[in-house]
Amino acid sequence: MELGVNIDHVATLRNARGGVEPDVLDAAIIAQRAGASAITIHLREDRRHIKDSDLDAIKKNIKTNINLEMAATKEMQEIAVKNKPYSCCIVPEKRQEVTTEGGLDVYSQEEYMRKFIEPLHEAGIVVSLFIDPDEKQIFSAHKCKADFIELHTGAFANAFGTEHEKEEFEKLKTAAALAQNLGLKVNAGHGLNYENVHRMHEIDGLIELNIGHSIISRAVFVGLEQAIEEMKDLIS
Repeated sequence: MELGVNIDHVATLRNARGGVEPDVLDAAIIAQRAGASAITIHLREDRRHIKDSDLDAIKKNIKTNINLEMAATKEMQEIAVKNKPYSCCIVPEKRQEVTTEGGLDVYSQEEYMRKFIEPLHEAGIVVSLFIDPDEKQIFSAHKCKADFIELHTGAFANAFGTEHEKEEFEKLKTAAALAQNLGLKVNAGHGLNYENVHRMHEIDGLIELNIGHSIISRAVFVGLEQAIEEMKDLIS
């Protein structure tokens, strides 16, 4: 498995004071140096953390794959087509949420998502859909011609160490197997940390884990490069 590092929370810290520190580009450079397979950034509609200027700077200065998380809106589609990141992960988005709270409902908007993805593919962008480990969502992702799904691991992370852990983990295993049988590639992320990430080894065929909050939290104490290297050791 590879490690995509989400650096949104570096921007959150910067924006808390409205200045320029810490520099998001510096974080991307460190993540690249530490061997991240991708730099993940979520350009939200309200620009609460990552800004358009951050995307521009990272695009100009980083050779590592850029994974742009974004809502399925016309504005974000146009930004993606213009900037051509390696990949886009389409996620649900609500202004009032602190972080992404669940998977994208592809099933209820299948036709819209299929048409939304087409210009991204035409621009040469790899498309992933961030979904819950739910059978109908996986079938819909396949019908929409997504390249990847990213399994939302939040329910598993919340259940880790409780009586519900096994149930939530089995959902992930079953979902990954179904998606791969349909020809979809599978990533995973959300809520994964240094304590629970080892269980991802039990899911066959996972390509990349996208992890942000726990790495940035660890970096407060040991530095970003070491925090990334420690996580890479756990998943490699």
